Amino acid sequence: MTKGKGQRAKGKADGGEGRGEIQGIESIDDLYRLPLSEFTAGRNALAARLRKSGKAAEADQVRSLVKPSIPAWAVNQVYWKHREAFDRLLDAGDRLRKAQSSTLAGKSGDVRGALDAVRESLSEASRLAAGELEAAGHNASAGAMRAVTATLEALSAYGSGPDAPPAGRLVDEVDPPGFETLAALVPNHGGSNAKGAPSRVLQFQPYAPVKRKTGAGRDERREEERRARLAAAKAAVEEAERNLREARSAAQDAQASLKKAAAAAKETEEAMIEAERVLDRTAKEAHAARQLARRLAAEAEAAAQAVEDAERALARARKEASEI
Repeated sequence: MTKGKGQRAKGKADGGEGRGEIQGIESIDDLYRLPLSEFTAGRNALAARLRKSGKAAEADQVRSLVKPSIPAWAVNQVYWKHREAFDRLLDAGDRLRKAQSSTLAGKSGDVRGALDAVRESLSEASRLAAGELEAAGHNASAGAMRAVTATLEALSAYGSGPDAPPAGRLVDEVDPPGFETLAALVPNHGGSNAKGAPSRVLQFQPYAPVKRKTGAGRDERREEERRARLAAAKAAVEEAERNLREARSAAQDAQASLKKAAAAAKETEEAMIEAERVLDRTAKEAHAARQLARRLAAEAEAAAQAVEDAERALARARKEASEI
């Protein structure tokens, strides 16, 4: 399915990284299929070949390419070598976003089925990435796999949209889009429009590559992001619980009015049914928000272990940086 296995760089064997002739490397995509240890040699050889052919601008573009991090490289290999599994992940993400949009608009949406599809495809893609790491001699440690899984999950959230990161050409882990707007998933029943649609809609931020950090610096950034997501989840739980109390109060008022207003029994009964529907929907949202808060709390606890992993990763990153 890919030319990756046949594209072995011979830079070191021919006298040093970047000086040997690299066979089968004709494009930038070919570079990202290479084993990570051969990326720099392949990049330099392709840039030299382009410059020799009079394509100076293209040569400069290639020469500026950054060597991927190990988690980003693993995700790239899933794209190049296991495209069907990768596409299933993106399709599941698109399906989940459509289901959430329908639900937020007051329409029917199979959010649970879409979530199950995302979890299944994410698990499959993570296993394939772990296999690529092990086959290439890299350590598929818990820290590395957390970064791989987080990047795959972020790619699923972007789906096949125009703002999605460049699949197959990642150079670093990918942050999830728009997690700081998590609280907007909870409908504002007091501010709905005339048709009953929520006034707030989850907006995804376009992907923007960030300057790569290594070791403790990258881990600090992740810890800050986890804290921000946890705070957003807690805010969503609080708002959902507040809406739940308001809905219960509205249901009680509707029941009391039903007993007192015999002449308006039909109208009162309709109001009670609508209040119960709001109560059920809000209770489901509160449950989902609690589950998310628990998961993010567990991730925050795991950050302490990640700091220790980062110290070891720092030493490896310095070694890799010296080879670039």
